[in-house]
Amino acid sequence: MSVSPFAIIVLAILVLAILVIFMGVKSVPQGREWTVERFGRYTRTLRPGLNLIVPFVDQIGAKLSMMETVLEVPQQEIITRDNAMVTVDGVIFYQVLDAAKAAYEVGNLETAIINLTMTNIRTVMGSMDLDELLSNRDQINVRLMKVVDDATEPWGVKVTRIEIRDITPPRDLVESMGRQMKAERDRRATILEAEGTRQAQILRAEGLKQAAILEAEGRREAAFRDAEARERSAEAEAKATTAVSEAIAAGSVQAINYFVANRYIDSLKAIASAPNQKVLFMPLEASNVIGAIGGIAEIAREAFGRDGAPLPASRRPPADPAAPAPEGGPWGPKA
Repeated sequence: MSVSPFAIIVLAILVLAILVIFMGVKSVPQGREWTVERFGRYTRTLRPGLNLIVPFVDQIGAKLSMMETVLEVPQQEIITRDNAMVTVDGVIFYQVLDAAKAAYEVGNLETAIINLTMTNIRTVMGSMDLDELLSNRDQINVRLMKVVDDATEPWGVKVTRIEIRDITPPRDLVESMGRQMKAERDRRATILEAEGTRQAQILRAEGLKQAAILEAEGRREAAFRDAEARERSAEAEAKATTAVSEAIAAGSVQAINYFVANRYIDSLKAIASAPNQKVLFMPLEASNVIGAIGGIAEIAREAFGRDGAPLPASRRPPADPAAPAPEGGPWGPKA
């Protein structure tokens, strides 16, 4: 079966049309931009979506990502201002803002950014001491980002962030720093312990002071109470002595017997309760004690009468000063 020339021409035209459509219609993904070159010269930039170009005349140049991109900065050794060698690495976050500049102003964008960052890391961190380097990482990041961002602006790139990831001092320097840190912590612990001991001694002294004050106040109050009790006891004793004296002045011999018997019994009580283990032999007559008790009873009878009612003063018998003392002395008759 032979194919006619007309069919061949139609088939060729169809294939050419498909090829033209394929070469002239471009679909750019979201987050990317493509540059268009005509005979090797940049003409325009294709945005995300469906775009048309002139087939066989225009062609796609560079396909760039407009999203934020992360680059790792390789490790490098840096000598600080105080001649300490440290190993540093980091990361860079950048975004292409102008596709044409990023494609045609620099040959290899990522390599250029990495090398530029490494050079400025040596410049910035080399001008700082080791202690400042380890404690001011945020300040280093800000200075690096400003320098690198200014340098990459002609390339149509915006550096959004630079982070120093690791700063590794030499092993001997790390050990020295560890000893220094331990000594500092020991010093702080000693100071805190001394402060605690001082505070405890102050509180203990304050407690002893308060206890002594309270004890002194207690002793003063007890002494005041004892003095008051002794004063009242003395007043009562004085009243009792006054009453006995008045009775004696009135001529009552039994009052004298009561007074002497009371003192006699108190003396016996004191001897019996003496805190010693000695045995005392004294010539004591029990009849005298009984006579004294009888004298007390006689006083009661004279004061209240035989039936228990007190006698008036006019009916009480007068005391006879010349009357002889009862047998047995002032204590009454002997049993």
